[in-house]
Amino acid sequence: MTRFPLDAYGLVRRGNALAADFSDDELAAAVRSGDLLRLTPGVYVDGSEHYATPAGAEQLFRLRSIAVATTSTPQRHPLSHTSAAVVHGLPLLHPTLTHVHVTTGENRGGGIRSGRHVHPADLCAADTVDIGGVCATTIERTAVDVATMGDFAQALTVFDGALRRGADRELMARTLHGPRPGVRPARRALAVADPGSESVGESWSRAQIIDAGLPGPLVQRPAAGISGQLYRCDFGWGENLLGEFDGLAKYGRLARPGEDAADVTIREKRREDDLRAMGFVMIRWTWATLRSGRLVTLLRPWLARHGVS
Repeated sequence: MTRFPLDAYGLVRRGNALAADFSDDELAAAVRSGDLLRLTPGVYVDGSEHYATPAGAEQLFRLRSIAVATTSTPQRHPLSHTSAAVVHGLPLLHPTLTHVHVTTGENRGGGIRSGRHVHPADLCAADTVDIGGVCATTIERTAVDVATMGDFAQALTVFDGALRRGADRELMARTLHGPRPGVRPARRALAVADPGSESVGESWSRAQIIDAGLPGPLVQRPAAGISGQLYRCDFGWGENLLGEFDGLAKYGRLARPGEDAADVTIREKRREDDLRAMGFVMIRWTWATLRSGRLVTLLRPWLARHGVS
């Protein structure tokens, strides 16, 4: 734990450190040693190896976005796009975490400068929300902005997550009305977005399935094992074909108190055996399958074999 004073966001601010009798030299030495990471001028966070992981990189970007938003009082522009998404906790597929995004609220004054991507766009009061003292675009506006920055899979991922968190689909559809870059894949994604999708991997899987023209699966398909136990499976087609995306984060999410990943793996094996004994067929895939684009090749013969079209 850092020896420097932390604010409500877990950030070290130069003014607070100086008020607590630390010096600029001590702050600079902590940055050189890796004990502190500089987020923006005068704002730091404790160093951690966790930030080298994908999840850690998003967490660090969230803190940097908050640092930028709260450095000036009052906050000049609301966080938007990817920065607002990480503050809202929206899932993101392959996010670019280079610049902190803000929107001016006017159709002028845009550009990239000083680590910020400033977007010139109109905003009304209904387009912004306070999140723990940070002004950001609403979850609907944020999802639309992120969706129009990326491809179909990225748009589907953020829309799935927004709907799962209670976003208004009709409001997002209205926000997508009219010409703007990236609107076509975003509209297509919103039309098939599903709040039942529980992870980035599940959304990316559906995006690859839809793009290939394969039959869309039922999301969170209920299935009863021979024991009578009712389970929820990630995907289902027809009467007895099931699909599961296996990501490391999923096993952490499924862990019960006192369990580790090995315990979850054993429990998942028993669950699958229970379902197979009832006649269900389970297909599993991982991040490697999605990254290599092999999911469609994996699924196509199984769907044909089970008469799913």
